[in-house]
Amino acid sequence: MARIGKVADWLGLSPLLLEGEIDEVAAIEAAEVGSIVFAVDREAMTRALESRAGAILANRSLEEAEFPLDPRVLWVNDARYAFAVVGAKLRGRGFDSGVHPTAVVGESARIGLGTRVGPGVVLEEGAVVGSHCNLMARVVVHAGTVLGDHVVVQAGAVLGSTGFGYARNGETGEYLLFPQQGRLVIEDGVEIGANTTIDRGALGETRIGSGTKIDNLVHIGHNCIIGKNVVIAAQTGISGSSVVEDGAILGGQVGIGEHATVGAGVILGGGAGVLSGKKMRGPGQVFWGRPARPLKEYLRDLARLKHR
Repeated sequence: MARIGKVADWLGLSPLLLEGEIDEVAAIEAAEVGSIVFAVDREAMTRALESRAGAILANRSLEEAEFPLDPRVLWVNDARYAFAVVGAKLRGRGFDSGVHPTAVVGESARIGLGTRVGPGVVLEEGAVVGSHCNLMARVVVHAGTVLGDHVVVQAGAVLGSTGFGYARNGETGEYLLFPQQGRLVIEDGVEIGANTTIDRGALGETRIGSGTKIDNLVHIGHNCIIGKNVVIAAQTGISGSSVVEDGAILGGQVGIGEHATVGAGVILGGGAGVLSGKKMRGPGQVFWGRPARPLKEYLRDLARLKHR
C-alpha cells in the first residue's frame, strides 16, 4: 500500500495534492477506490475515467484530447511501463529468503544474501547463486553455473546441463560425447521461465546477459552468448555457439541453427527459422518465415503464393 504522492515520487512526477492510498494495480473493469489503472489510448482513457479507480496512469499524448479534468490522472510518457513500475513497487520482493528443507545444496555451493531456494531445488557442488535471487520449486543448478544478483528462475528450469555435442567416428558411425566441461554464467536481473533449459559451455562458457527475460520451455544450447535485455518467447530453441545480441526480440517457436548471429535490436517473428551460420542484422528490422527473411519480403512471397 502507498499514498498517491508516493506513487508519483516512484515515477519521478511532481508532488500531488491528491489524497488517498493505492493498494493494488488492476484492470479497469475490476478497479476499486484503492486501485491504479492505466490508459494508452482514447477508448481506455474513457473507460478509466468512468471507473472507480483511485488513480489513472495516462499517456501524455492523450493530454490534448478533450477529456474532462480529473485529479486522479497522472500523466506519464509510457503508461504501460509506469503501471509495471508501480506494480513492482507494490508487490515488493514477493518472496522470503531462506533455503527450503527439501532443497539439496552441495557443501561447496554458495548462496548470496536475501536469496530464496525453493522446495526440491538442487544446487550442485560449486554452484554459485547471487544475492536476492528467487529459485522456485525443483530448479536444478548444475556444477559450474554462476548466477548473478536478482535472478528469478521459475519452477523446473535446468541450468548448466550437459550440451548436445558429439564427435562421430567416420568408420563405424558411432557418436561420442564431445567434452562438455565449460560453465554457464547468468548475469544480474535475468528472469528464466518454467521448464527452460540452458546448457553449459563445452570448453568455454554459455552466457546470458543482464536484464534478459526468457519465457517457459525455451532451450539454449552450449556456448551460446545471449546479450543484455533480450526477450525470448516460449518454445524457442537456440543451437550451440549462436549469438543473440543486445535488445533482440525472439517470438515464440523461433528456431536458430548453430553458429548463427541475431544482431542487436533485431526482431524475429513467431516461428521464424534462422539457418546455421546466418547473420541477421539491422536494429529494429523484423524477420519472419522459414527461412527467416525481412518482413516485407516474407509478405511479398506469401502474396505470390496466394495468386498462383
